[in-house]
Amino acid sequence: MGKKDKKDKTEKESSVDKMDVETLHAEKEKEKEKEKVEVSYEQRCLSVSVIAHPLASKKLTKKTYKTIKKAAKAKAVKRGVKEVVKGLRKGAKGVVIIAGDISPIDVITHIPVLCEENDVPYIYAPSKQDLGASSNTKRPTSVVMIVSPSSLKNKDAAAEYKDTYDELSTEVKELNQKMITVA
Repeated sequence: MGKKDKKDKTEKESSVDKMDVETLHAEKEKEKEKEKVEVSYEQRCLSVSVIAHPLASKKLTKKTYKTIKKAAKAKAVKRGVKEVVKGLRKGAKGVVIIAGDISPIDVITHIPVLCEENDVPYIYAPSKQDLGASSNTKRPTSVVMIVSPSSLKNKDAAAEYKDTYDELSTEVKELNQKMITVA
């Protein structure tokens, strides 16, 4: 019943620490695997509402998210219903991207009408999570407006995304024209 050696205590503590570290690493790896699981474009399209027309194709969706990322760096993005509606009412020009999987749908049903009244092209993207992520927000975003580079005061920032914005704008305008002629 004498005193225990200090070596015995430190050996027990170090073995416990090693097990804790190993379990922490295992938990972190599981979390990373969960994050890596991506839902395909087709699966996201299944949750899109009925009124989501024109819906961006897979290629156009990718281009849209890329343009949003570049515009977000230049601080040329309006996020959310309130901010986008305010911009449209004030006459801001740009491209509006609406998430197609919004519920309840009444939250965004007035935005296409506002866009058509102000001659602003709009398109639906399949996922609000991806829309929020591409606009540098942790939260899902229902609507994003990419402001036209010509209306920005900082021309250096506008030059960064001008090319991709122009390509996106022309493609979205073409889709809107096709939708009008079909209807």
